[in-house]
Amino acid sequence: MTNTPPITDSHCHLDFPELIAELPDVIARAQAAGVARMVTICTKLKNEPSVRAIAEAHAPVYYAAGTHPMSVAAEPMATLEQLIEIAQHPKMVGIGETGLDYHYTAESAQMQQDSLRIHIAAARETGLPLIIHSRDADDDMAAILREEHGKGAFTCVMHCFSSSEALARAALDLGFYLSMSGITAFPKSQPLRDIFASAPLERVLVETDSPYLAPPPHRGRRNEPAYTAHTARRAAETFGIDYATFAAQSEANFERLFSKVAAYEAAA
Repeated sequence: MTNTPPITDSHCHLDFPELIAELPDVIARAQAAGVARMVTICTKLKNEPSVRAIAEAHAPVYYAAGTHPMSVAAEPMATLEQLIEIAQHPKMVGIGETGLDYHYTAESAQMQQDSLRIHIAAARETGLPLIIHSRDADDDMAAILREEHGKGAFTCVMHCFSSSEALARAALDLGFYLSMSGITAFPKSQPLRDIFASAPLERVLVETDSPYLAPPPHRGRRNEPAYTAHTARRAAETFGIDYATFAAQSEANFERLFSKVAAYEAAA
């Protein structure tokens, strides 16, 4: 580790082929860049054992599990009982990613909505944060989140947020968090940066979504958790604060939302 203020990559996919082949080096580079923790996301529950094994084998890695909306039609529907059981693992810290994606898979919209509601119920039951993927589904997403939150509170992060100001406001009004990915560092993403700049700083996380969406200066190439630092530096500029201040606040935000991580580390 360097003297760089620590940050957390709150969303990556370490089990994907682009990263798993050199995983020890990927984790070492992340830590050298100041990325002290990573949450790797299981997108198909049949892969949960292998994702869990990554978290068990590497101290800086935690994991979350769910069925990605683009996979809902091809995978068995997750059950509430299944998600609750998986959540008992000490390093399983979030429910998802789940959500709605009408860009590529609009034909399965109803199945996606049904799956999303199951994942919300699991988040409510376990107290773990819900991890939401939303693309081209802003109205339905806002409506479902409001409706379900009215049935009983739960916590949530809008991962890799790149949707409308209206959806951002709907999420923030419910007490949810927005996560900044490499997209927010792209030169043409000023409208998205403006959305984040108007959000409460205490409700913002950072992530890579690696191996996708590498920020400059690595745009167009494979992303990895170490590059969270590039996104975080651009985020500090967006909020008009220095990097150390942003890093400290984003860490506090992460530990508040992903409270199971802080509890695990305190008990270790």
